Amino acid sequence: MPLRIGNITLDPPVLLAPMSGITDQPFRQLVKRYGAGLVVSEMIASRAMVHASRRTLRMSRQSADEAPVAVQLAGCEPEVVAEAARLTVDQGAAIIDINMGCPVKKVVKGDAGAALMRDEVLAGEIISAVVKAVDVPVTVKMRTGWDEGSRNAPRLARIAEESGAKAVTVHGRTRNQFYHGHSDWEFISEVKKAVNIPVIGNGDICTGDDARRMLAASGADAVMIGRGACGRPWLPGQVGRFLDAGDRLADPPIAEQLAIIEEHYESMLSHYGSETGMRVARKHIGWYSKGLPGSAEFRSRVMGASNPNVVKTMIRDFYGLLIDRLAA
Repeated sequence: MPLRIGNITLDPPVLLAPMSGITDQPFRQLVKRYGAGLVVSEMIASRAMVHASRRTLRMSRQSADEAPVAVQLAGCEPEVVAEAARLTVDQGAAIIDINMGCPVKKVVKGDAGAALMRDEVLAGEIISAVVKAVDVPVTVKMRTGWDEGSRNAPRLARIAEESGAKAVTVHGRTRNQFYHGHSDWEFISEVKKAVNIPVIGNGDICTGDDARRMLAASGADAVMIGRGACGRPWLPGQVGRFLDAGDRLADPPIAEQLAIIEEHYESMLSHYGSETGMRVARKHIGWYSKGLPGSAEFRSRVMGASNPNVVKTMIRDFYGLLIDRLAA
């Protein structure tokens, strides 16, 4: 069933999570093409957006073939986050997502990210300022709480709704869990009971079955997929088809995966420039090839390469050998 966030309809109700250093434009384009309902940018620091640094402008860049795009902003000063939201909407963002869940130390030390779960008054002020500043839907991404003793996501979600947010996403871990342990899908149901706006469930969703179990346990309205999509840009689309019709789509054949990787690699070189693009691409190549025969040695050689054309040849040779084996 499609999801409405304000005036925007998402079909399927399967979203790509914001992931720093991962959900850049090249990756978002692939995930959207393979059927995700919405893609979200990597987290952007609001103050950096206002100061328009070259790196930040590259991070916030969008294209028509990934629309609609949600841009996630982080910050702890209402007026700065609001101004960053205005600038981002001027660049074409369809949704502004406010980060209140990032667990990384350097983010929470600046009183942003998950640190805002410990200051509900400030969190509400930030949401209200952004809602007043832009004419697109505003959403909030949070965790269940700071730690096990303060799982206040239901209360913060009510504040978000009262402040004008159109949806909330809940990652089913506390800040202090980081990415350890298991996502508590059942606790997300407490958030669902607390608000009337859509609730999106996130955490530990790597298959269609995971998504179905999360929705059943949480009562959430939609699914957000993060690390499960690394190396599998087709996963959100697969999950969407499974939830809609029960179809279990196979992963693309190896020949198609080779084409995807080659396109993704070229896009990263173009997006970042050759040197940075080659460095950023290494982790993606590792995720794509994980579990394939000979992948450990392949990844080691890619990590040691210093010429992007050499890496292209390595990719073609590695996947070409697999294609030949399957054809034999």
